[in-house]
Amino acid sequence: MLHFAPYSVLSILALTTCFLLVCVFEFVNGFHDTANAVATVIYTHSLKPRVAVIWSGLMNFVGVLAGGISVAYGLVELLPADVLSPPNGDPAIPMLISLFGTALAWNLVTWWFGIPNSSSHCVIGALIGVAIGDAFLHTRGLGNSVDWSQIWKVLRALAISPILGLVGAGGLYFILKHVVKDPELYQPPQGEKPPHGWVRGLLILTCTGVSFSHGSNDGQKSIGLIMLTIIGILPATFALSPNAGSHIPQIAPQAVIAAPLLQQYDHDGLREEALASVARLQTTEPGNIVASQLRADIYEVLAGLKSVASSTEASGAEKKSAKDISAVLRPTVEYAPWWVRLLSALCLGLGTMIGYKRIVHTLGEKIGNTHLTPAQGASAELVGAGLIATAGYTGLPVSTTHIITAGIAGTMLGSGSGINPKMLTKIALAWIFTLPITIAIAATLFYVISM
Repeated sequence: MLHFAPYSVLSILALTTCFLLVCVFEFVNGFHDTANAVATVIYTHSLKPRVAVIWSGLMNFVGVLAGGISVAYGLVELLPADVLSPPNGDPAIPMLISLFGTALAWNLVTWWFGIPNSSSHCVIGALIGVAIGDAFLHTRGLGNSVDWSQIWKVLRALAISPILGLVGAGGLYFILKHVVKDPELYQPPQGEKPPHGWVRGLLILTCTGVSFSHGSNDGQKSIGLIMLTIIGILPATFALSPNAGSHIPQIAPQAVIAAPLLQQYDHDGLREEALASVARLQTTEPGNIVASQLRADIYEVLAGLKSVASSTEASGAEKKSAKDISAVLRPTVEYAPWWVRLLSALCLGLGTMIGYKRIVHTLGEKIGNTHLTPAQGASAELVGAGLIATAGYTGLPVSTTHIITAGIAGTMLGSGSGINPKMLTKIALAWIFTLPITIAIAATLFYVISM
């Protein structure tokens, strides 16, 4: 039988506060990211704003349900194991306030100035900042506290995807212009008049694709943040999956296999903690489980196994064994209840309905030297939907904002009209400074609050 610690008044108050923070952050996230899905249909008058955002919200909801949780925990695992699973079930208030406060503040600043900024960059920067703050707090080297291999993997996806959006959308627009000769595709909106039948249908289709793929990728990020909140505040209650009972018997045998791998190949400063945890896991019995301790031990072992999998000394078979063991252990601690998925979709959708206008105006009129045309909007969104959906199912977080923005810029270049250097400079500066600023703020906040 699993033993869970009782609720306390302080834990309930902290949970309520952090829930408000994560919901507000996702609400603001809707200002930035989901507005990219509805920008073209609203700007071209293909759909009325209210209809567009309701339809986009519905497709986001479907995308969240269909998207899985690989991206969610890919982000969460940027944190060190001792921050991700606090010892003795201690509330993770410093981590949560540092994370949400930093990301929320930077999102609001960029939204206020109408700059399409990446919420993914905000979250990732804040997560890295918390990891660095934890290293300073415990006087550990950054190499021992920060999972740099996972960070570089995430950052590569964030850096490459806008380039693919730029080239792909520009190329698609070029092909479209030489194949489809309908002049209405290449003219900016005229007053309140919507495009004619098939052009309007194409724009609604691309809006649907971006909304669905956005839910499948960015929706997972919010799922990860909500799970981080409820697990960080009440680890004894939410530490393990409701289906953990079926996974418990597999833990001890896998720990036996993992022990020699950790002993031989984990050289990143995690070996002492990981070996202590793997020793405890070898004695795991279904009738004598402390949920928060089991979760902490599993994440310590997962961190050690990552080191084995990335070791240049380990053989291919040993690396495969490390990955196979991780795949068996993860379902015990990585899950998302249906209500978390619903809350994620609801927060994103509400944010879209209220804050979309500034970003729609920027995408429609300020990126290029000419106004956005239906063909340009459709090309950018079609390529963007494909890239975002692919990333969502491979477990890599990407920025909807940067992909769509880069795609529109690509179509402006493809049309020969050129891009607005002033606005692109603002977007580029936000892209460059988001990570260092959010890292610095989150690291400082975490260090100060944890003292």
